[in-house]
Amino acid sequence: MTEDGRAMEIDEVTATGSEEISTETLRQYYQRLFPFSPYFAWLNHTTSPSTLFTHREFSFTINDGIYLRYQSFKTLDELQREVQRLAPSKIDIGAVFTAQPRNAKSLQPGAFKPVSKELVFDVDLTDYDDIRTCCQGGNICKLCWRFMVVAMHVVDRALREDFGFQNLLWVYSGRRGVHCWVSDKRARELDDAGRKAVAGYLSLIRGGAEQARKVALSQRQALHPHIKRSLDIIEEYFEDILLVDQEILLTRDRWLKVLAAIPDEDIRKTLDTKWSKHPDRPSVEKWSELVDVIDKHASKPRAKLWLGLFERSMMLQLAYPRLDENVSVHANHLLKSPFCVHPKTGRICTPIANDAFDSFDPLAVPMLNQLLSELNSASSDATSLAPYVATFDSFAKSLQAAAAQDSESSQKISLEF
Repeated sequence: MTEDGRAMEIDEVTATGSEEISTETLRQYYQRLFPFSPYFAWLNHTTSPSTLFTHREFSFTINDGIYLRYQSFKTLDELQREVQRLAPSKIDIGAVFTAQPRNAKSLQPGAFKPVSKELVFDVDLTDYDDIRTCCQGGNICKLCWRFMVVAMHVVDRALREDFGFQNLLWVYSGRRGVHCWVSDKRARELDDAGRKAVAGYLSLIRGGAEQARKVALSQRQALHPHIKRSLDIIEEYFEDILLVDQEILLTRDRWLKVLAAIPDEDIRKTLDTKWSKHPDRPSVEKWSELVDVIDKHASKPRAKLWLGLFERSMMLQLAYPRLDENVSVHANHLLKSPFCVHPKTGRICTPIANDAFDSFDPLAVPMLNQLLSELNSASSDATSLAPYVATFDSFAKSLQAAAAQDSESSQKISLEF
């Protein structure tokens, strides 16, 4: 902790020893720890290889930047042998295509097309750098990680309750963010227009760093149920994260960013002048004053409509998930695989259980060298990676069970017909 009690940033290379990652240590990881069996079950959904696996694109990064795209495999054993031989520093997963990706160059133009892929979402803490006061760039700490906690709760609830999706796998990116893989058949078979529609529905923050007001709610219409639910979630965390942990109003340069979103110069000047007289007062007090001033102006006759929604708009602007829409909208977009070793941190890209959003600690995620040391005195199922593998295995088995049930239902319908 620093002198003012704030959590220290992570020096990623020094803290993880990632300089010791080598092809040989990666090969040991793939030979002794990588969960190939549940990995196959997750992608294939059944016990025997189907086109969901054989026509799937894998991409490998090897030897400090050599990029091997359009890799595909007929069996799990074939994938396992190749991964253990190459010991890639990164594995990316792409779409399921009309043909085996390794044969793509021999096909006629237009014959090789993506037909399905998990609907995926990516949230990265660097997109919160205009709000984070504890860390910047690739550095993270327990304080700013709570933005990811809110993001997971908001997106997970929306996907389940608004779209009816059930099979969601959340994965820590290994460094500063999270990925969500939606494995429901309806989600996997969405075309790019459908993916864009879902991503657009979930995207609320608009405008870059130069735009002060990024969320505009309409007072003429009732709040959309998704917005209302998101606000309910954000309200649980807002004070602790934004006002206590991040202290977004503690210094003048910070509070001016918030005040800039108020399109009323008199209100901005009033608060700026008052806070400048006693700048060290905590953000909780300043936020309360801001809300009081806004409410007083909103209650006046002919008050501008935006005043009544300012507090909620700002809460959304400061805490609502900041999705990378480009990752979601194209079926053939590659995304880093679960259980990769992040090359900058040495941490494993581990699953996050659906009931563990609040308790998940990215700083406690096992690192490659730590795991290899553990193997000197323990079996693979007794290392610190084992609980994450168990979460993944449980999810993969639920997909297989759902696929078996769908197959049984289809056969029953066929027989009745």
